[in-house]
Amino acid sequence: MKTESGALVVSALMALVIGAAGITATLLSNSQAILLDGLFNLIYFAIALVTIKVSRLASRPDSDAYPFGYTYFESLVNLCKGLLILGVSIFALVDAVAALLSGGRDIDAGLAIVYALFATATCSFTAWTMHKSLGHVRSPLIEADKLNWVVNSIISAAVLAAFCLVLLLKWLDWQTFVPFIDPILVIAVVLLCLGVPVRMATQALQELLNKTPPASIAAPVRDAIAHALADTPTEEIRVRMVRPGRMLYVMVHVVLPEQSEGQEVTQLDQLRERIDQEIRTHHSPMVCDVVFTADRRWAAPSCGQLVTK
Repeated sequence: MKTESGALVVSALMALVIGAAGITATLLSNSQAILLDGLFNLIYFAIALVTIKVSRLASRPDSDAYPFGYTYFESLVNLCKGLLILGVSIFALVDAVAALLSGGRDIDAGLAIVYALFATATCSFTAWTMHKSLGHVRSPLIEADKLNWVVNSIISAAVLAAFCLVLLLKWLDWQTFVPFIDPILVIAVVLLCLGVPVRMATQALQELLNKTPPASIAAPVRDAIAHALADTPTEEIRVRMVRPGRMLYVMVHVVLPEQSEGQEVTQLDQLRERIDQEIRTHHSPMVCDVVFTADRRWAAPSCGQLVTK
């Protein structure tokens, strides 16, 4: 898919198909591992509908109602995705531990294997589709969906391997261990993949709290600003930046020497243009505001109180 909306629609439809198949297979096989997979996808489908709407909002310019644009909605959606996946995972973990302590559960391994084959192939294909889409569109929404489908592929592959093991144990007539395969599988998969929703939610929360982007993003931007102002005498350059969703907001305060000659507005605009171009070689989309002053107090960190000399 070469468009963001197209990739997100495909992701949503795949989640619905696999979720419906998972719930149906659960009713026939009595496997909680498949139920986890089905619930995971149905919840993701519901969020995907919101994600498609947010992707359209994120491409709009700012407005009077939202003066800093709509990209914060991307972080909010990714936070909800991470928390919902985490919630389903914890629910499945608790249920699996309870089943393990109560003697396990019997499942229809044959039907479960058919579902697991279908789910593994479908999830892997969708993850590959999201990965290819990222080559055409830089989107944190598609990046989050890609991580979802990678996790989903791992879960489905683990389900497939475990149910093949169930058939092997039955063939070897080791019936004692068979009821424990499904809850042990759920516990293993949840513990293996728990880090993904935690990282997703943590990053989104940091973006909503306006934390400075990671050094991999911030350092090149600071270097670009320094390079753009290399030929300009300055007393201090103070850079502040946040990145909600795909948008990078950069605020640059340039403190000029008091004895420097007054500069025309057009000259300052040329400096702004140079800074903007330098930053865009490292990150886009981006909004950059540059403030020139000869008084350090206007560039200093502030808690919002009245600024006095």
